[in-house]
Amino acid sequence: MQIYHHVDEYKQHNGSVVTLGTFDGVHRGHHQLINQLNKIAVASNCAGVVLTFHPHPRMVIFPDDHGLQLLNTLEEKIEIFRQFGIQHLIIQPFTLEFSRLDAVHFVRDILVQKLKVQKLIIGHDHHFGRNRQGNLTELEELAPIYNFEVLEVEGFKDHDTTVSSTKIRNALLAGNVELAETFLGYKYALSGIVVHGKKLGRTLGFPTANLQLHDAAKLIPAIGVYAVTVAIYEDEKDVLYNNHFGMLSIGKRPTFDNGEVSIEVNILNFNKDIYGKNITVQLHKKLRDDKKFDSAQSLIEQLNKDKADTETFFNLK
Repeated sequence: MQIYHHVDEYKQHNGSVVTLGTFDGVHRGHHQLINQLNKIAVASNCAGVVLTFHPHPRMVIFPDDHGLQLLNTLEEKIEIFRQFGIQHLIIQPFTLEFSRLDAVHFVRDILVQKLKVQKLIIGHDHHFGRNRQGNLTELEELAPIYNFEVLEVEGFKDHDTTVSSTKIRNALLAGNVELAETFLGYKYALSGIVVHGKKLGRTLGFPTANLQLHDAAKLIPAIGVYAVTVAIYEDEKDVLYNNHFGMLSIGKRPTFDNGEVSIEVNILNFNKDIYGKNITVQLHKKLRDDKKFDSAQSLIEQLNKDKADTETFFNLK
């Protein structure tokens, strides 16, 4: 996959098949678009191009009040596109100036002149251009003028529910990571660097790795305890340890200080020093809500139960 960090870097001379959007979550609805893109690009002997934007448009247009909780970091999004065999990925910087480009000029200047679009594949509810004024109707009016074809892909449905980034966020915020996985097509994950914490877990016999997320806008699922798998990296790519099992706690440590929300993972049967290492935690199932215990001993008893539940879930016994 070739990656470009501006549409001006894309210099392919043949026609292209294009799909575009923010692709937050790169979920199963997006998978339909990508699969269609790959199929049609091969059949048309054209380049398959995904055009996405970074940062998220709302972060630029509403810098102080965007309220975003993103399902993917940029790095995660790139890796998913890579797994789908995308030929060309353009990550267009989204700026205030770019946001003022109206729908007609976006089509003419970006899609036609720079990307040489022959076929444009879009979702049924796609909007683009200044103030999101461009839509399918306008594209169908512009297509014959600029000699390209518009192909609409209906939303992906799972049990009569149309998959969307909003529904995935709602599932995660409710702690339903299994429903989120159904909509995403893969397990939701949190990635970051292991930092020093208060080391309370050690005193309880359950040492934890405190996770500082790579992207502060990444959505943190509901407070609670989760069964997870963990991958540990020397840097962001070289895997040191993979497929470890663990218990992830997202919470405020109500038994001790009820402070800021922390993300901590106890990795089962693991005692290596991983401070400063990058880790990725995949969430498989929520085990329980976070709660305050009457004593440290009561918390230890619950943690032993959590460990047993995790081992049962992963068939480790």
